[in-house]
Amino acid sequence: MDMSQKISRKQQILEALAHMLETAPGTRITTSALAREVGVSEAALYRHFPSKAKMFEGLIEFIEETLFTRITLILSEEQKVASRCEKILLLLIGFCEKNPGLTRILTGDALAGEPERLRQRVAQLFDRLETQLKQTLRESEIKEGVRTRMTVSVTANLMLSAAEGRIAQYVRSEFKRKPAENWSDQWVMLSEAAFR
Repeated sequence: MDMSQKISRKQQILEALAHMLETAPGTRITTSALAREVGVSEAALYRHFPSKAKMFEGLIEFIEETLFTRITLILSEEQKVASRCEKILLLLIGFCEKNPGLTRILTGDALAGEPERLRQRVAQLFDRLETQLKQTLRESEIKEGVRTRMTVSVTANLMLSAAEGRIAQYVRSEFKRKPAENWSDQWVMLSEAAFR
C-alpha cells in the first residue's frame, strides 16, 4: 500500500468518527461500531491509530490547526480591535455550527470515559483562544488607545464565555439551536459593554 492510500484511510477513519459524533449525540462510540462505519476490521483501525484516544487526538489537532491558521489570517487582515475579537469568536462559533461532531469534542461531551489528557488538550485549546483575545485587547490599548471597561483578562474571559455558552446550547439542543443565530446582535451589546 502506498503512502497516499494510508493517509486517505486515516482521514476516512477520522471523518467517520466525526460523523458518528454528529449523528449519534449522547452515545459512546466503540471501535467496533467505528470499524463498521468505515467498512474495515477493528484490526485495520488499529493499524492506523494505536488507540481510540489517538483518533480523538487527530480530530483535536485538526480543530486546532483550522482555528489557529484562520486566526492568524484574521489578525493580518483586520486592524480594529473590536473587529478582530468579533471575527475570532465568530470563527469559533461558525466552525462549531459547521462541525457538530467536533463540537461535541470541544464541549467535552464526547470525551466522557476517555483519557484525561484529551480533556486537558481541549482545555489548552480554549486557553490559547482566551490568550489570543487578551493579546489582541492589550495590543489595541497600546496601538489604538482602545481600553476595556474591565481588565483585559476579565474582558477576554467574558467574550469567550459568551461564545462557549452558545456552543454548549448547540450541543445540548442536539444541534437544533444554531450558535451563530442572533450572535451579531449579542456581539453589539457585548462589545458596547466591553470597550470604553
